[in-house]
Amino acid sequence: MLLEGKNAVIYGGGGRIGGAVAEAFAREGARVHLAGRTPEPIEAVAGRVRDAGGEAETAIVDALDERAVDAHADAVASGFGSLDISFNLISHGDVQGTPLAEMSLDDFEAPVITATRTMFITTRAAARHMIRRRSGVILVFGGYGDPPRGYNLGGLQVAFQAQEALRRNLAAELAPYGIRTLTIQTSGIAESLPEGFEGRDRIVAGLDDATLLGRAATLADVANAAVFGASDLARSMTATKLNITAGAFVD
Repeated sequence: MLLEGKNAVIYGGGGRIGGAVAEAFAREGARVHLAGRTPEPIEAVAGRVRDAGGEAETAIVDALDERAVDAHADAVASGFGSLDISFNLISHGDVQGTPLAEMSLDDFEAPVITATRTMFITTRAAARHMIRRRSGVILVFGGYGDPPRGYNLGGLQVAFQAQEALRRNLAAELAPYGIRTLTIQTSGIAESLPEGFEGRDRIVAGLDDATLLGRAATLADVANAAVFGASDLARSMTATKLNITAGAFVD
């Protein structure tokens, strides 16, 4: 098992992406600590993990509340011996579909503020414990890329760029302590869109058409990349991204 004995905190663990990552981490031997603002989604994921023979803990945590995040991280580290992996997958509250020239300031800046605030808070909480053990992995989701034509994404990609800037700084500061920081870069995960989402079919087709492989990454692809990035198989990787865009972004 690639993650045996590891403790992984997943913020937004009740979401589709968070749930997929949690189940994959657990299959590889990690104990997953699912943090979210509402109990039902994280308990549902925890139930699936346990039914499959894995270990899962749940906690009601607002990932924008630094005191709550710090207290939860402290509880994980003290109660289970370590905090080895931190992955923030909460939604950013972005407003899409409105051109920037017509968007309100509040709608534009909401995802930028949310993304950077929650990433800083949760990473800082994990890093304090990882530094003492001189090991750990911090994963970031999203990455950067050119804005696609025909999609008004508001502040979403600005938020992703801000996260990448923060990730670069974190990687430089935390590497001397053996802490690795990686981005799972995607061009959009169609399966994360709820059924009935307006324009879903058009978005899915657009995601596939934009790739070199003719298909966009799946939830399983995200989960597998996260497992690899968090494992010792990637022990020489930090300050970079795992590009799983299927060729939508060419490095």
